[in-house]
Amino acid sequence: MRWDLDRIGLAVLLLVVSVLLVGFELMFQMLYIGPVPVPIGTVLVVVSLPWLVRVSATEVWPSVAGAAAPILIWFLGVLLLGLFGPGSDVLLPATWQSLLLLFAGAIAGVVAFRRQAERIAGLRT
Repeated sequence: MRWDLDRIGLAVLLLVVSVLLVGFELMFQMLYIGPVPVPIGTVLVVVSLPWLVRVSATEVWPSVAGAAAPILIWFLGVLLLGLFGPGSDVLLPATWQSLLLLFAGAIAGVVAFRRQAERIAGLRT
């Protein structure tokens, strides 16, 4: 597969969008409305990560590695921004909301990855 400038530009754009979404997810994960925790970051990851996997596997890099790339970028971004955030802030404290974000991201990523891997395998047969 030949990489042209459009594909490279789209890959860079998806990388930037992935990192920005990780930042928003981490910022809104510990949101409280009064005394009630409202983990909006979980909703964001459940919606955005499957979309990123689909776009990456169909538009940028139509392979299994292309489908896995957004998931790996997401986990790396969550670990880096969550543990060594801006200004040395910890955006991923040891709470149930953090675990919810990690589990929701893992489940949404694996389900989306499996769908794209099956689609790619079906195209090759």
